[in-house]
Amino acid sequence: MPDDRSPEDLLRTLQKGRLDPVYLFYGPGEFLMERILDRIKALVPEGTRELNLEIVYGGETGPDKILEHARTLPFLAERRLIIVRRTETLSAEGLARFLPYFQNPSPSTCLIFVASRTDFAKSFFKTLRSQGWAVKFEEPGGGNVVPWILQTASEMGLKISHQAAAYLHDVVGTNTRELHGELEKLSLRFGGKVGIEEVKESVRNSRIYTIFELTNRISSRNRSASILVLNRFLEEEDKRDAPLRVIGMLNRQIRLLWHAKLLAEKGSDMREVMQKLGITYNVAGQLLKQIKLWKNRELEHAFGLLYQADGRIKSGARPKPILENLVLSLCG
Repeated sequence: MPDDRSPEDLLRTLQKGRLDPVYLFYGPGEFLMERILDRIKALVPEGTRELNLEIVYGGETGPDKILEHARTLPFLAERRLIIVRRTETLSAEGLARFLPYFQNPSPSTCLIFVASRTDFAKSFFKTLRSQGWAVKFEEPGGGNVVPWILQTASEMGLKISHQAAAYLHDVVGTNTRELHGELEKLSLRFGGKVGIEEVKESVRNSRIYTIFELTNRISSRNRSASILVLNRFLEEEDKRDAPLRVIGMLNRQIRLLWHAKLLAEKGSDMREVMQKLGITYNVAGQLLKQIKLWKNRELEHAFGLLYQADGRIKSGARPKPILENLVLSLCG
């Protein structure tokens, strides 16, 4: 059985103007998925796009109607494009209706199924995979993030240094949508070439930088600075989502500290910490300094504090005093 295709492999075939008759797009990399869908839509001539491009939803359009349109010849164009979103909402019986079509798909139609959940035990998904039509979209992780930033910047006509790309990764993380947004801001503000100082200046006023600064201040156990950054973040963010976003980011940071401390105690060097935790050189260096300020029992206690704060916020208690007490307790 073939492996699922990668977005990079699909892009290479798109550059040659080739499309398979059927695809399954799935996986957590939604931003990259939407970018490739836009590339495929552009293959349908703009003048005939209204007649040859359809976007339907699994919970709203039945399989028989989708199949009827898939078998319809394109109008004044080489191909029709049908994108079926929310494929996972179709019933098992509905999905099975497509199986005969997969045996002899229309060569003039590209039928793309987009699913947020897949079950490859089912014949529908198993057939798409066996035909080599399944494309898995992942968010870049670990050592792949900085190369993704460099490649994406290059595609935008932006030249960014490796050091600046690593810093952007440190601040923003691995979310490709947010990384792309920051690269767009850099391109608009500074033009064709940026270094680390331009990146620092650009992200310093963003909400992403504020939460990054907060986790660093707490990891360094700086109480007064942590409270100041927390209050600034809560003022700038959506009042409903900000508290749980803080809990989530702190949970991630404490886990990084915990794993870095365990690795350091086993004698791991910075390169090994980078590889095993999927972080950059700068972040690994910061963690190895910060773990000296934490005892193992304090990190264990931190997980308990985060769990309690999360429960109290979700139960309807006022989030600001809970988060302030949490930050003070974590800083010790």
